[in-house]
Amino acid sequence: MDIPIEELTFEAALKELEGIVSRLESGDAPLDQAIALYERGDRLRRRCDDRLNAAQARIEAIRADGEGRAIGTQPFVAG
Repeated sequence: MDIPIEELTFEAALKELEGIVSRLESGDAPLDQAIALYERGDRLRRRCDDRLNAAQARIEAIRADGEGRAIGTQPFVAG
């Protein structure tokens, strides 16, 4: 929990978030620690969501002409 969340890769943030969820589910953390864990977990969740949204925005679908040849790209649109 020492690394600033903004510096974490998606994978590192997700791994830390999974650890926090496990600790909270175990019920072993005192209340003040559980609150701090929950708050960091929420920030980690937002970091992961932001990284996924950024990755999705970069995905492009290849457009093809009538003969199946690639003629360009267009932004990915989730359907």
